[in-house]
Amino acid sequence: MENQTSEYTICLDPITGAEIGRSPLDRPEDVPGLVHSARTAQVAWAAQPVRLRARHMRRVRDLLVDRADDIAAVIAADCGKSRIDAMGTELLPSSMAADYYSRRAARFLRERRPRPSSILLANKRTRILRRPHGVVGIISPWNYPFAIPFSEVVMALLAGNAVVLKVASETQATGRELERCFTEAGLPHGIFRHINLPGRVAGSALLDAGIDKLFFTGSIPVGRILMRKAAETLTPLVLELGGNDAMLVCPDADLERAASGAVWAGMQNCGQSCGGVERIYVHEAVSERFLALLKEKVETLRIGSDENFGSDIGALTTERQADAVREQVEDALSRGATVFARAEAPVAGGSFLPALVLTGVDHTMAVMREETFGPVLGVMTVRNMDEAVALANDTNYGLSASVWSRDRWYARGLAHRIEAGAVLVNDHLMNHGMPEAPWGGCKQSGFGRTHGREGFDEMTWPQVLVDDLLPQIRRDLWWFPYGKDLYHGLAGALRLLFSRSPTARLSGLRRLLRIVSRCFTRG
Repeated sequence: MENQTSEYTICLDPITGAEIGRSPLDRPEDVPGLVHSARTAQVAWAAQPVRLRARHMRRVRDLLVDRADDIAAVIAADCGKSRIDAMGTELLPSSMAADYYSRRAARFLRERRPRPSSILLANKRTRILRRPHGVVGIISPWNYPFAIPFSEVVMALLAGNAVVLKVASETQATGRELERCFTEAGLPHGIFRHINLPGRVAGSALLDAGIDKLFFTGSIPVGRILMRKAAETLTPLVLELGGNDAMLVCPDADLERAASGAVWAGMQNCGQSCGGVERIYVHEAVSERFLALLKEKVETLRIGSDENFGSDIGALTTERQADAVREQVEDALSRGATVFARAEAPVAGGSFLPALVLTGVDHTMAVMREETFGPVLGVMTVRNMDEAVALANDTNYGLSASVWSRDRWYARGLAHRIEAGAVLVNDHLMNHGMPEAPWGGCKQSGFGRTHGREGFDEMTWPQVLVDDLLPQIRRDLWWFPYGKDLYHGLAGALRLLFSRSPTARLSGLRRLLRIVSRCFTRG
């Protein structure tokens, strides 16, 4: 929760309303100077061996580990989530990411040398280099204000870029903690900068200042605005715009595990997870038993403050988001949905909401069509898994999904039919914490990837070098002057390489040999 003045953002605990810090505001007119400073620093930074850049990132990791308890407390107070969520889904994955990318960066950036595609071009050698973009801008959300930007910053810096980071206004206390980890690691001046700007102006300020690439995690409407703005300068983007994730429960699923997984992946972080479970499609043969287990587990959830680790679910980060969830639930109930299970929430002292399981839902309801971003699960019974796949794909989103079955081969077959950037078997949501696993979606969930080799590649652009290994060749076969002999010689090369007829190949070889000598003469 935040309250902005003209000079700083007052950071407030969503549960108690207490002030937990102040974050100085930057001005949009200052951003071009910051980007210019970053661009100047980036030249020397990119020239360093990657092992030296990796040494800095390991220092960041060590600082994070040394201060983990303090940072977890700040994240929890800043977002309303539990300290266990802060530790398990923000700090632990961030430490793993810093370690993983520091060890893999040299391999990811290594020059590649593809083999020649044809004997006709065997004297040409191709090298593919990965070049940093320059200055990378990152705009991150409030739901995972540490973990989401952290991996992107680490990858960008390891790849040789400078970074300008804008963390959500609602979670500036966390942003300042993240800033402290990077600045205290001894990075060169200007190579990393955290800025505090209102969300409505941040994207335009960064793009107008001439950043070389923008990474944005947030809503579809804002993603569209940024795409239009970036189009003016053809600035490349990576967009992660949320999800409405489906969970498919097969008749042979381990229902105990499936129900537990649904509750954690749907309710963890108060349901404020882009890749959390929101829609469940369960086979009619096991729906009654599955729902009973789901009800049992949801009704034992403890919702409230994190004092003495006494809660499973905290408060939503903003009252605005709590209102949006209430609106979706009321819409569903007015259309015939039923509250099947409920975990009661405190009625005062923060943006608390009850954890709900809704049945009687269908795809006319916003709760099944839109991203809910709250502690609500909608459950539909299906006659077969083909119907489940069709319903899972009946959405504008495509971030992630899961299939639950004891038959892993069958589950993988269903997974291949689901239109989502990631599909998990017998698990959900946790893949965002796997640094080797690419993260991103299809459809209106966005494009591009963060995390993994694919995410690291987004931090660079490929430069191709082609070198000729035979200096004795005065001119390439196909150079001027043109003539009839050259035409027939090139046609002969075509037949030599690809004709299915041995006779035609032999004829092609003879025609090719007639023009080879031109390579060693002046044109």
